Amino acid sequence: MKNFFMLAVLCLFTVAAYAQNPTAPSRFTLQGKAVDTAAAPLASSTVMLLSPKDSSLVNFTRADEKGAFTFKNIKAGSYVLKISFVGYIPYNQVIKSGSDAVIDLGALKLKPITRELMEVVVRTAKAPLTIKGDTIEYNASSFKVPPGSTVEDLLRKLPGVQVDQDGNIRAQGQEVKRVTVDGKNFFGNDPKQATKNLQAESISKVQVFNDKTDQAKLTGVDDGKKEKTVNLELKEEFKKGGFGKVTASAGPASNDIPLRGEIKGSYNKFNAKNQFSLVGLGNNTNQQGLSYNDYQDFRGSNAYNGNQNADFGFSGGNFFYFSDSGDEGLGIPVSGRQGTGFSNNAAGGINYNYDTKKKKFSSSYYYNQTRLELDAIRNQTYYLPQGQYQINETSNQLNFNGNHRVSLRYENELDSVNTLVFINNSRLGNGNAGLNRIQDLDRNNGITTQNTTRNSSTQRQVGSSSSLIYRLKMKKKGRSFAASTTYEINTNDANLKLDATNQFSQPTSVNETLRIIRQDQGTNSHRSEYKASLQFVEPFAKKFFWETFYNFSLRYDEVDRDVIDRSENNSDRVRNDSLSLYYKNNYVYNRLGSSIRYTNKGLNISGGVAVQRFTLNGEFAPDQSATSFRQINRVFTTVIPNVSLNYDLKNNRYLYGGYNVSVQIPTSRDLQPVTNNSNPLFINRGNPNLLPQLGHNINIGYNYFNPGSFINLYVGVNGTQYVNQIVYSRNTDPQTLITEIMPENQSGGRMVGSYVGFGFPLKKTKATLDLNANLNFNTNPAKINGITNETRGQNYGFGTRLSLTPVDWLTFYGNANIGISNTRYSISSGQDQVFINNNFGGDLTVKLPHDFYINSTLNYRVSKNDLLNFDQRIPILNASIYHILGKAKRAEIRLSSVDLLNRNIAITANASQNYAQYERIQTLARYFMLGFTYNMRGVTAKMRRDGF
Repeated sequence: MKNFFMLAVLCLFTVAAYAQNPTAPSRFTLQGKAVDTAAAPLASSTVMLLSPKDSSLVNFTRADEKGAFTFKNIKAGSYVLKISFVGYIPYNQVIKSGSDAVIDLGALKLKPITRELMEVVVRTAKAPLTIKGDTIEYNASSFKVPPGSTVEDLLRKLPGVQVDQDGNIRAQGQEVKRVTVDGKNFFGNDPKQATKNLQAESISKVQVFNDKTDQAKLTGVDDGKKEKTVNLELKEEFKKGGFGKVTASAGPASNDIPLRGEIKGSYNKFNAKNQFSLVGLGNNTNQQGLSYNDYQDFRGSNAYNGNQNADFGFSGGNFFYFSDSGDEGLGIPVSGRQGTGFSNNAAGGINYNYDTKKKKFSSSYYYNQTRLELDAIRNQTYYLPQGQYQINETSNQLNFNGNHRVSLRYENELDSVNTLVFINNSRLGNGNAGLNRIQDLDRNNGITTQNTTRNSSTQRQVGSSSSLIYRLKMKKKGRSFAASTTYEINTNDANLKLDATNQFSQPTSVNETLRIIRQDQGTNSHRSEYKASLQFVEPFAKKFFWETFYNFSLRYDEVDRDVIDRSENNSDRVRNDSLSLYYKNNYVYNRLGSSIRYTNKGLNISGGVAVQRFTLNGEFAPDQSATSFRQINRVFTTVIPNVSLNYDLKNNRYLYGGYNVSVQIPTSRDLQPVTNNSNPLFINRGNPNLLPQLGHNINIGYNYFNPGSFINLYVGVNGTQYVNQIVYSRNTDPQTLITEIMPENQSGGRMVGSYVGFGFPLKKTKATLDLNANLNFNTNPAKINGITNETRGQNYGFGTRLSLTPVDWLTFYGNANIGISNTRYSISSGQDQVFINNNFGGDLTVKLPHDFYINSTLNYRVSKNDLLNFDQRIPILNASIYHILGKAKRAEIRLSSVDLLNRNIAITANASQNYAQYERIQTLARYFMLGFTYNMRGVTAKMRRDGF
């Protein structure tokens, strides 16, 4: 393994040295000047050197303000010089090196496009790369990828674009926020979803540019914020028709499974107005949930809709946060990563989208299920003011979860000024789980307490959310009005059967109810919420806009929790009034805010303030038939300032920053004095005296990108100071080591983070190096046995990524990430510790003759903690060989091995609050698969333009 990394480092320095090799006799310098027919310079023209053999891009640059350009250190040979400029016919000239070290072409004249020359333009305009302001346009046919490649493979070939192993995309030094197809949102805002299954051969051009936010488009007011966007232009023959892919793979038995296999398929059919898609999968290879790319192909334009935020606020931002844990949410779960443990998975769905200039309609149905088995070993060390103790735990879980989801969205542009949007998302979920767990609590080298727990649970959840949004653009530019209303409902019927035994090695005064617990716990909850929002934007003076908004919410919660103590043979069943609880709450939320925005020549400044009032009226008792209820009446009023700065410094330089106050309201679960003893060693209780948590947030950043050299730089700093931070304090009994956990308010918490990234080509179109670093510091207070403990974290991260595409038949992507976490405890400084988490990876693809390919990926994880005597080094090596079949190259046969070294295991280590832990979960390791894939890249040229 060490030799592998030495080889990788040697390759890196070799490429760097090659890129910086000084001019040799076999090299020359080419220079010239781009001008128009009147000899006026054409500043910022795109200048390229192409291979005369296949017109592939060799090098490129951008002319300066005087139209001058220079290529240095060019290898001797023949090239095609191409110069392009908007509104002019591209200039082409064959260049051959000779005895001169410098070739000066002088002034090169470009002719303006006229009606008579349009045909000439069409024939000569094909250029690998064109730069238009901050937009870069790539001609997809100029960047060669293997047959069957996806858009993601194509993007990796484009200079200035980086795609990591997880599919995250950065372009021009910034994260890509969305992907469109022919300018439409058929393939949504998550690039990881949009680029994996769409075939590269269907793409004509790739455009990368900065787009306005949806809020700016809707209101007509530029908020100064930009979203890096990729637009994919389809070839004409692919603009109507269908495509899809079916894959089936199987392999020999492993881990007592008679057959390891997976099958998945997707089909997508669309034209200018319609999109229809199907998706399905089934496997026992731990691919839990729908992958990002399958999700994107399935949902299409329904995966991204910008006109749907019904909670108006500062430029569309919502600075009110309210949530209750335990809800999975209404959206389709998107994972795609190989999960831990051992799982069987199945999913399927259908989707339809209709998209025109005036009307948009989207609908989908999706079902997914997962059966997951987890065998885990956990070791935890807890630090107390009086000392420390350890918990050694072994557990087995068997969980099943299945969900039906339906979504609808309808948008109608009634006329040029009125727009109406309706949205609904609904979910029906069912699940059951079983847990067997043994926990040994060790203090002073002796087992003090042993807990044995057997839990089984079931739950059924129904959730639905519907929103109606109305927007009005008035005649005066920038003046707009919006109104929305939302109704949400969520019900949950859950049952838990709890059997637990606590054995204490020393005499204690605890009662028998803590020694043996046999309970049936049933919880029925109902939550409904009504919301409404108003927004008005008014331009005044010449460069100023006034924005004001109002938000209202009425939420009703009702929970009936019954806990029944039962005997060993179930002959006696007695209601436990201390753990049973019935409560209902009414939450009323009002927020009124206003801001002033100034925008002029790229400078955009906004400042505003809002007043937020939150009222809670609740009552609770052991049972709903009780004669008396305890009351909870709370009123929270908060003033929320908001300041933002966005400054376009031109020439692809951006400065941004801001300050705001975020408010987190305590959840109903944290406010109610409910006792949760599902883990008898860690008993959770609510706190009706909680206050809202305030966060004072500040950030500033700078981005720079040079479209001529493709050098990019980004740097930023952010920080948060908390007031009344909601933390979870712990009180551990010194004899039994049973811990009670309760939410409390603590001030003094803070977080400061910084990041920097720098990328540059070692050799244009052949090798790129990206460097990044981040520093984060945080302080989190919490009471431990009545004493305030401050857990201070110092996190350092350093990373590098190397992209090599030296020839058409070889690609290599390597990365190294170093992570260091230093954790310090104020109550136990002797237990301060350092976690090291390093990750090294590489991805190599080699094309062999006769359409054979070899691909290999390596991920080497290193986790260390000297204090815990923890040192894990896990290399995961995957390899495959595949062959493209047929004249149309639509089929593929692949032999693959996953975890070839048989080293895969899920291990995590971390520190938090007053404890450190590491966890080890048995996970699917080495297996082999033989698979067949067929790409349905059919083209139906005879189809009607607007029909299927």
